[in-house]
Amino acid sequence: LRSVAAAEAIYDSAESFPQPRCHPETRRELLADLLRRLDDQKVRILWLYGPAGAGKSAIMQTLCQRLRDSGRLGGSYFFKRGHPTRSNDRVLFPTLAYQLAIFEPSLKSSISERVEANPTLVSTSIAAQLKELIVEPCRLAAGCVHRILLIDGLDECDGILVQQEILRSICDIVSAPHTLTIKVIIASRPEPDIREILGTPSFRGLTMINVEQSFADVRIFLRGEFARIRKEHHSTMSRIHFPWPSDDVLSQLVNKSSGYFIYAATVIKFVDDKYFRPTEQLKIIMNTNSHSSDVSPFGSLDQLYRQILSQVPIR
Repeated sequence: LRSVAAAEAIYDSAESFPQPRCHPETRRELLADLLRRLDDQKVRILWLYGPAGAGKSAIMQTLCQRLRDSGRLGGSYFFKRGHPTRSNDRVLFPTLAYQLAIFEPSLKSSISERVEANPTLVSTSIAAQLKELIVEPCRLAAGCVHRILLIDGLDECDGILVQQEILRSICDIVSAPHTLTIKVIIASRPEPDIREILGTPSFRGLTMINVEQSFADVRIFLRGEFARIRKEHHSTMSRIHFPWPSDDVLSQLVNKSSGYFIYAATVIKFVDDKYFRPTEQLKIIMNTNSHSSDVSPFGSLDQLYRQILSQVPIR
């Protein structure tokens, strides 16, 4: 499995460093709610949904870390649109099974034996992979496996039909006998095709959680990050009076974010550029509008939303 597993899709991979994680003082209620729900025996699958830029991946990264620290992480997979391997559905379940074999010693021999007995298993259908590499080994472990699998960015997997096939296959976990104690967390945008599948009666034990906007959390994030920038850029910031930025500027940034972290994170990335003075970078941010600059600090944000708009069907 190691040869086919997409190591770069795992939550702590070197490729995705630094991983986007929640600020310690943000999303506290949401994270606590997610962990409480995972303790509920009736909950088999959690769907975390929200628009682009809501902070779903940061929440999933933070969950991975906390579940690993508590010994409950079974595996993770972070899809990324357009990536040669991270957008590939064919390696999703082999990658999750590979991690299960590492995290859960009781499954290692069972999973390994199945792959050795049938080397072509990793190239079979998605449903067959899930059944043979995850469901059956967990079932044979007689309910001793209490692990959680996390799949982030399902909507970034190549192809709507493939996304639906993955969800239908996951029904095997959800509808399996109660002794199968594997749980799944899926994070995605609330695309109609994904909603259609998750809304079917076969998804018993499904809990939906909306990642809503949070102006208060964005303010906490910005204040904390600006304090860090001031400290790390001491040579250029030592003569700047407190508070920096002013409460008025901070409020303007929070309002511009509409309560979503992607705007705030883009601001911080631009201001934190080690080759420029943070104060000058922030001035550029505050003076930027749709017509004022040839090089926009929000180029990556513009690209994201261009990509979203390009997928809107013509009616």
